[in-house]
Amino acid sequence: MTAKAEVLEDTQSRMDKSVTVLTRDLNSIRSARASAALVENIKVDYYGTPTELRALASISVPEARVLLIQPYDKNSLQDVEKAILKSDQGLVPNNDGTAVRINIPQLTEERRRDLVKLVGRRVEESNVAIRNIRRDSLQQLRTMEKDKDISQDEFRVLQEQLQKITDSFIDRVNEHRVMKESEMMEI
Repeated sequence: MTAKAEVLEDTQSRMDKSVTVLTRDLNSIRSARASAALVENIKVDYYGTPTELRALASISVPEARVLLIQPYDKNSLQDVEKAILKSDQGLVPNNDGTAVRINIPQLTEERRRDLVKLVGRRVEESNVAIRNIRRDSLQQLRTMEKDKDISQDEFRVLQEQLQKITDSFIDRVNEHRVMKESEMMEI
């Protein structure tokens, strides 16, 4: 594989990782529906070690607005409950002795607007990350041109390809934004 092809492939790989991180972040932002992604990354103090909830329990959605968390170790039930209360999700767990149920309340109009702003900030952070990746790749291409590894014509063609790649990833990020915002505004 040529060096210029490696630059473009590395760019796509890094941008794809940025979109993946954004998707995970957006899934953890609360909407009107129950989703395991809301709580799966919450850190639980499990015998003195911070552990993600998804490693300690099965998380299911038995109803549209209910999460059911069943810890594999019943002794960790109180720790799971405490971790959920400490999280900034605003969720109230109900411990029935064998599992934790979380009823997802309706979002107020004001809270929805705040969450849409949060989504906007996360999307903008992702766009900035993608543009930074483009800048780094462009700098690599300039260095290659300066070192006479590629011609000026090749540089221009590669720069256009780099811009097309960037635009496609920015479009993907904006699609995620539209989907999440419409999901949040749904009653």
